[in-house]
Amino acid sequence: MPKPSKKKQPKAASKKKAAEASETEQVETVGKVAYKPKTPEERKKAHVEGIIKTAVAALLGIVAGIVANLVYGAGTDTVWYAVLIIVAGFAYYIQRVIFPLIKINTKEFGFKDWFYVEFIVIDFCLVTWTLLLN
Repeated sequence: MPKPSKKKQPKAASKKKAAEASETEQVETVGKVAYKPKTPEERKKAHVEGIIKTAVAALLGIVAGIVANLVYGAGTDTVWYAVLIIVAGFAYYIQRVIFPLIKINTKEFGFKDWFYVEFIVIDFCLVTWTLLLN
């Protein structure tokens, strides 16, 4: 039967120390607040910015739907989902220009924020285009 090497024993001891250290760190962080609560002014500002973002995206979607109806009509000659990708691309760059003009910081936008406003643009574009076709 082979004897256990001395190299393995320090690893086990270091694992125990690491486990104890991580348990200590977890206990220390349990009582801490992970985020700073927003003041009423910050909440109101965030709410107003959210409404403005949604309104701008909705207006861009409506304009895109009207333009799509004027240019493509029923869309039988073109691939309609390609039109939506083009609309999303233009809307992204237009919003990158418009938002700083109305004092909304686009550098704070994450993937979720951009996905949200682009979804609104595409949704309003499709709804407007569909209503104009009827």
